[in-house]
This record gives sequence, structure tokens and C-alpha cells, in this order.
Amino acid sequence: MKKVLLLLGSLLPLMAHAEVSTESLCFELSQDSPVKFELRTYYDGASKWSGGFVKYAKSKVPISIVLTDSESEILDPDAPWQNTRTWSEVVYGKVTGTYELMTQGSQIVSMSYTKKSNGKEYSFLLSPGVDSSLESGCKWE
Repeated sequence: MKKVLLLLGSLLPLMAHAEVSTESLCFELSQDSPVKFELRTYYDGASKWSGGFVKYAKSKVPISIVLTDSESEILDPDAPWQNTRTWSEVVYGKVTGTYELMTQGSQIVSMSYTKKSNGKEYSFLLSPGVDSSLESGCKWE
């Protein structure tokens, strides 16, 4: 019995280890705009699950987002892949908008939000100067 417990105890850390990557990015509508948000995403490689949230600077409540599309393409053989990820914003069980993040390698090409109710699209800029951590999120001044 002790051998079985010892074996299970030694395997448990291997089973509990899951590689989850997290990304936290800070965006604003334009330079010095009051419309600012944090995009935080999670990806579990073992289950292939993606999820996340956006949290606007003037709100205490995060909004859930779900990855609904991801496309990769090579624009030039000498350039990094271009990736486009589309996230659906879910509020009270209904999709209220979409966020589209386009990257090329580690560079952000564009970030936009489209409001579902009226189709209006907003383009956002990355805020690289904003202090951000996984513990506290974007620290807006």
C-alpha cells in the first residue's frame, strides 16, 4: 500500500503540471484618450483551450472574451508569420462585439473592436509605456 501511495505521490506533480501561457496587453483609443483597456488572454497547450478578458480602465468588472477565429499566413518568406485572432466579447451570455488582434512576429500590426449592435469599428493603439503585470494588470495613470 505504501508503494502505491509513493508511486501516486511521485506522479502527481507530473499530472498537475500544465503549460498555460498568459498575455497581457494595454491599449488606448488614441494618444491620451480616456478609452483604455487591458487585453488578457490565456492558452492551455495541453487542452488547446483559449480564453480571456478585457478590462476597461474606468471599469472594475472584466468582460469575458472567447477565441472564435485564428488565422496565420506568410506574407513574405523572409518575414515572420502574420497572425489574426478574433475574440468575441460575451456579456450576460450574448455576443456584444468582437476584438481583432493582428500580429506579425512579436509586433502588433493592429487591434480593433467592432460593436455588434451598430457595426461601428474602433481602432486601438498599443500602449507600450504603461506599466503592466499579471498580478495588477495595466496601471493607467
